[in-house]
Amino acid sequence: MVKAVIWDFGGVFTSSPFEAFARFERERGLPEDLIRKINSTNHLDNAWAKFERSDVTMDEFDELFAQEAKELGHDVRGRDIIALLSGDVRPEMLAALKIIKAKGLRVSCITNNVSAGEGAGMASSHEKARAVQEIMDEFEHIIESSKAGVRKPHPRIYEMALEALEMDAADAVYLDDLGINCKAAHEVGMKAIKVTSADQALADLEAIVGFTLR
Repeated sequence: MVKAVIWDFGGVFTSSPFEAFARFERERGLPEDLIRKINSTNHLDNAWAKFERSDVTMDEFDELFAQEAKELGHDVRGRDIIALLSGDVRPEMLAALKIIKAKGLRVSCITNNVSAGEGAGMASSHEKARAVQEIMDEFEHIIESSKAGVRKPHPRIYEMALEALEMDAADAVYLDDLGINCKAAHEVGMKAIKVTSADQALADLEAIVGFTLR
């Protein structure tokens, strides 16, 4: 049993931005997974990393990302990619979050985000912003990379979440759609679940918390 569930946001409570990236690439005739390749190259200090730590402005990110894309032989602006980040809310994940709270477990969120869109979830419309805020209101604490100045998978951001909950790592489970972030959470001492779908995530989480979430 665990005492706390710590969640990523995008790709967990919302549809994965990777789906939007793939659609964008198909529509533009770009190579498959180009955006993910740009974001994973020099991943600790590339344009994406700098923007998620708020080391650069939107205009600076736009130009830096374009330069990184150009180095791979393609014309892609950073602003175009930011517009793809806001996914659709997965209601079954919100329902599970509420069940977990009702059972007395602690809940918080760690999200790598940027200073764009509306709120921590970077919503692209007022309607999405309201749906995102409903989820955010459930958390005891939210650690945002754009405000904390540190981003996953740096261990410090996980430690910040644990400190806010006054919780030992061994008593927490962490959910994220990126394996690199799950690995870092595990190395800090938490259990970790890589999210590939809502059904898979909830099944894995049920096995850990010991009660049904659906």
